[in-house]
Amino acid sequence: MLALNHHTNCTGKRIVLHVDMDSFFASVEIREKPKLKGLPVVVGSDPKGGKGRGVVSTCSYEARKYGIHSAMPISQAYKLCPDAAFVPVNMKLYAQVSANVMEIMKGFAEKFQQYSVDEAFLVPGLEIRNFEEAAIIALRLKDAIKRQERITCSVGVGPNKLIAKVASKFNKPNGLTVVRPEDVQEFLYPLDVSKIPGIGEKTTNILKLMGITKVEELANCDVQILSEKFGKIGLWMKQVAYGLDFSEVKEWEEAVKSISRSGTFEEDTNDPVKIAGSLEMLAESVHRALLRHSFLFKTVTLKVRFEDFSTYTRSKTTSVWTSDIFVIKRIVMQLLSEFIGRQKLRLVGVGVSNLRERDERQTLITDFIKVHIKKNDGRV
Repeated sequence: MLALNHHTNCTGKRIVLHVDMDSFFASVEIREKPKLKGLPVVVGSDPKGGKGRGVVSTCSYEARKYGIHSAMPISQAYKLCPDAAFVPVNMKLYAQVSANVMEIMKGFAEKFQQYSVDEAFLVPGLEIRNFEEAAIIALRLKDAIKRQERITCSVGVGPNKLIAKVASKFNKPNGLTVVRPEDVQEFLYPLDVSKIPGIGEKTTNILKLMGITKVEELANCDVQILSEKFGKIGLWMKQVAYGLDFSEVKEWEEAVKSISRSGTFEEDTNDPVKIAGSLEMLAESVHRALLRHSFLFKTVTLKVRFEDFSTYTRSKTTSVWTSDIFVIKRIVMQLLSEFIGRQKLRLVGVGVSNLRERDERQTLITDFIKVHIKKNDGRV
């Protein structure tokens, strides 16, 4: 019998997705301040008219056209584009949006590894049979993030973490790049060596002096020469030039205390149909994550933010542990009634907490009850 490890789908092929948010901090700022859309936006410290001493945290793609990039001195960014919109860093907001995005990703993952505040690796479920189906999952994931958080991401699909990460940056923003095992060399070889994660500016310059600027040239370089020049790193560079990466997607192990989803409306609204539809979508996303982690919950929470940015949460705790999606939807709509008819809503959110893992006995009891009810025409 073939034992499948957690990287391998039912065909035995490894399929890994890397999700990279597009200009994350800047995108969140533009979402929160729509008037910034289309403008060069720089997130960082106050430029103080070109005399600021901080650095650029990130910037929009419009700002990048002026040569601005992350980690650049804010004074230099100001000189390159003094008319850019300079906004301060709001890490509390970015952390919340990051948490929301990561929860969405987990709902699509068999295995999940957050890599940074705005990127993660995931392995789709074992039912994914090939790279075509993995691409469909990637599109659904991109759509879920766009609908729920109103920001975009780029996704790379590959046979390992290295290829998936390089692929995610290949077609930004809002891109999807799929690299099948048989296409790895064709994909990698034309790229600059600096595109390989782990090969920084210093190593790139040394390789350039050796006459190596492309991945193909690195792959064809004698491993003995690379080892003499770089030590053990030389052997690693030879491997990655061939597209080899055996590192695992590490399972997310942090204890889950709650699962939540929230979404910002494109326009503030008091339309009860639109609000109810959004809450239903968010509840379904929360429910998928519950099932993925095999959790039961007792507490349901509603979050609302009005057009004046005032924010409220309301919670209700049930008397029994459950994973029933209809319980989530019913409680959320009950809690919503307090806020209907007031100001227009800017954001709504759904969460569950007071969690515990579903044990096998609970599953058997639940299944027995369902069968018993069905046999008795709905009578308990």
